[in-house]
Amino acid sequence: MTHAIIKARRGRAAWLKLHLLLALGAGFLFALLGLTGSFNIYREDIDELLNPRLVVDRPEGGYQSLDKILAAVRAVHPDRHGAWTLEMPRSPHGMITAWFEKPRETYFEWYAPLMVSVNPYTAEVVASRFWGSTFTTWFLDLHSHLLLGLTGRKTVGSLGLLLMLSACSGLYLWWPGLKGLRKALTIRRQAGLLRFATDLHRITGFLSAVAIIMLAGTGFLLSYPKLVETLTGEAGMGHGETNGAIVSTAVPNDHPLGLEGAEFIARAPFPNAELRQISTPIGDSGVFEIHFRQDGEINQRHPFTTVWVDRWSGHILEVRDPARFTAGQIAAAWLWPLHSGEAVGASGRLLWFLAGQALFFLYLSGLFRWLCRRGVLRDRAVDFTPLKKAGYRILALAWRLGLALGRLTAESGRKALPQAVAWWQKLSR
Repeated sequence: MTHAIIKARRGRAAWLKLHLLLALGAGFLFALLGLTGSFNIYREDIDELLNPRLVVDRPEGGYQSLDKILAAVRAVHPDRHGAWTLEMPRSPHGMITAWFEKPRETYFEWYAPLMVSVNPYTAEVVASRFWGSTFTTWFLDLHSHLLLGLTGRKTVGSLGLLLMLSACSGLYLWWPGLKGLRKALTIRRQAGLLRFATDLHRITGFLSAVAIIMLAGTGFLLSYPKLVETLTGEAGMGHGETNGAIVSTAVPNDHPLGLEGAEFIARAPFPNAELRQISTPIGDSGVFEIHFRQDGEINQRHPFTTVWVDRWSGHILEVRDPARFTAGQIAAAWLWPLHSGEAVGASGRLLWFLAGQALFFLYLSGLFRWLCRRGVLRDRAVDFTPLKKAGYRILALAWRLGLALGRLTAESGRKALPQAVAWWQKLSR
């Protein structure tokens, strides 16, 4: 055996040991981040599914004015003194969300703003909830900082770095060379459950590696915004970050701008852009901060097109246009859309969801393989009989439900037919 072969085997053994240590030491947390992250991709949809009252059933007419909506929010919360941010819905059936960043009830928590849902067509306050008290926001906190505040966020960032190392080591261990690629992509059921799980583990890791590395890398950078500023040379590009350095220099007067007036002025540089957010001033030196989204802008929910308007003079104090971003600003602006799936569209979001689920499966299959090697679990033949039986039961239940719905539809049709005929005869006269 040549020295080169011995060196290669030692190198592979070292990588295998590293991969195993990462899996045993942080594999559960990798799986937790993958599972929570995959469902957070559809957080808004899940929230609306769990809270039907947050969906406008029949959108009719136009939106109420921003000033009327803010007045309705303040009428329900008269003791909330400070800035409010109105976030516009992204569909005709959505609610406007009014955000109050530091309510007294959750003041000492790391991040727990008040979220007020308002029907944009009627200016009716539908719900008032604190971030972290709902299932979807709690789930997002678990994913982003493990419910541990700033320490948790840094921990998640470190886990992202370790996950990238784990994925790369897994790819290195899996790579069979071009000649062995076909065999490496083969799943062998007949060889037993251990071999079957191992094959699935390797193939799943190979298929999801690129997405996992990208998600882990962007998650790491999002957890360390100061590092992003250092790498890109640009400040103020953090997710949801505002520019508090812009203040009013005008003399306060008796005719301050309202929200509608501020939006009208802010539209001058971007007349065709979509309004996404507008924040009210804080104190006499505060200014309006209006966020728009231009066509083609990669950020959907938190776009970077921003205009700052002085409420006393009505002057535009500053404009931020993504079309004029530097390379560093573009790189920073892409982090959140890539991590959340906004940048990859509906199909890409599904792939991101599957990548998160893959992390959970990789942990379970890897753990099963390790326990078998340790003699804790025994290998056995692969038997899909229980799954087939369950599948047959589900199909039978679906068939019965389909028949029941069909009979119900037919019965409703028979009852409605005479009314439809009478209605048609009236129209035909």
